[in-house]
Amino acid sequence: MHYLLIYDTTPDYLQRRGEFRSEHLQLAWDAYDRGELIQGGALKDPVDGAVLLFKGDSPEAAENFAKNDPYVKNGLVEKWEVREWVTVIGDEASNPVKP
Repeated sequence: MHYLLIYDTTPDYLQRRGEFRSEHLQLAWDAYDRGELIQGGALKDPVDGAVLLFKGDSPEAAENFAKNDPYVKNGLVEKWEVREWVTVIGDEASNPVKP
């Protein structure tokens, strides 16, 4: 199954993230190396959020990531949520559907 971790960031996110970016990226690469995180990145124009795509049997990996993310812990993320994403197209789709 796939899960989207969706962040809403603060208006001063870009100005403040430098202090916490290395720790955030290490957390993300560690999750990637464990096979939990597939892709992630900030939204652009405007930079007001981020989306991270997780894979697993439950939303636990995505939820734990957010709870331990220095961006969340230090107030750069105003709100976050995890949503199950039913993927149907592509090699990595969790529920492939072909016509």
